[in-house]
Amino acid sequence: MNGRTTTAGGGSGHKIAYDPMDLETRSEEAELPKLTLMEEIILLGIKEWGLLSFWNDNISYTLRGCIVMELALRGRIAVIRDPNRRRFPLADRYIEVVDEKMTGEVLLDEALKMMKVSERMSIGSWVDLMSGETWNVMKIGYQLKQVRERLAKGLVDKGVLRTEKKNFLLFDMATHPVSDPTFKDDVLRRVLNLLAARTAAVPSSSLYPESVKYRTIRAVCMVCSAFAANVLENALVHLSYDQRELAFSKCDELLQEFSQWPFGRIQTGPVVVGQSGTTGNADATAGANLAEITRLAKLEANAGNDLQLEVVAGVISILSRMDSLL
Repeated sequence: MNGRTTTAGGGSGHKIAYDPMDLETRSEEAELPKLTLMEEIILLGIKEWGLLSFWNDNISYTLRGCIVMELALRGRIAVIRDPNRRRFPLADRYIEVVDEKMTGEVLLDEALKMMKVSERMSIGSWVDLMSGETWNVMKIGYQLKQVRERLAKGLVDKGVLRTEKKNFLLFDMATHPVSDPTFKDDVLRRVLNLLAARTAAVPSSSLYPESVKYRTIRAVCMVCSAFAANVLENALVHLSYDQRELAFSKCDELLQEFSQWPFGRIQTGPVVVGQSGTTGNADATAGANLAEITRLAKLEANAGNDLQLEVVAGVISILSRMDSLL
């Protein structure tokens, strides 16, 4: 181990050995939320009795897209820097591993190892391969299996969920109801503040503090993934019909704005102000609020690492074309 020593007590001669890797790990952890994108989608999808819907075919594919986005947001993968790449759609642009350091999350590390030893492939190809959506039998080994169950068990280890056995007619089944509602409440609050509040915002909390890197972009990735995975409605059940429709409309706008690179700009219509001073164009007001989210995301993107965020835009472009959104 390439450890280092430092003198303690103002030069008293006592030395403390430390591993520089520990400091790097702590620094990265301070920039990460408590849950990954995949875990947040699982939490939104889990019903009160601790099961995901049996009829939801979109969540598995979306979770693989979240794995790719999470690796990009953590600086592990990026689009290959090639000027000719702009001739191709975002989903067809090739990605490469730029940092081989393990993340400590089993699924992320498994995907990272595969990307490291494989030939370079496009964003869309990796999502397809990890989902098993491929006709190439030579690459069937890239499929990530039992992702939902492994994520649920990971949340059990973190104390977010618990494991129970319930009897369903002729057989017993393991379920994972929520054990600590604090985590799910935090995710729900973020969704509602982005999509249902009068002014779109990303709230801070102990689970999602201001120190989180790409905190606005992460929040957008979460709501877009929830929409694609058909679990967003679970966060909006207490809203009225009109409020839900407006929330879905806002999410659709976010999908459009963040499925292009650089991130787009929301175009809003004229705001009609009545005699009472209220706006007569609710959609324009919603667009103005989401434009602020786009502006904050652009500020985060301008901080550098544009090739990593290009991967995020590529995955969102894939999610925006899924059947559930048509």
